[in-house]
Amino acid sequence: MPATTSQNRQMTLRYFAWIRERIGRSEEVLTLPTQIVTVDDLIAWLRTRGPEYELAFAKPDVIRIAIDHIHAQSSSQIGTAREIGFFPPVTGG
Repeated sequence: MPATTSQNRQMTLRYFAWIRERIGRSEEVLTLPTQIVTVDDLIAWLRTRGPEYELAFAKPDVIRIAIDHIHAQSSSQIGTAREIGFFPPVTGG
């Protein structure tokens, strides 16, 4: 039986700095599997999408996350988010 529209969640993922460079794109719109509940789940799933994702998310503990433009933790639930951004920590003066 095919999944219904309410079970499929389409989301925009945005990648910044070296994450973008490693993946080779700045954003993409994906339909997420229903078992993805948290950002940690999403990162684990993304890492299975190919060597570029594995490289980009090899050290998920250093990656910062924003859910719908609000900073979040990797353990945060995705819920009905429309956009998730992934970016490395930045420094500067």
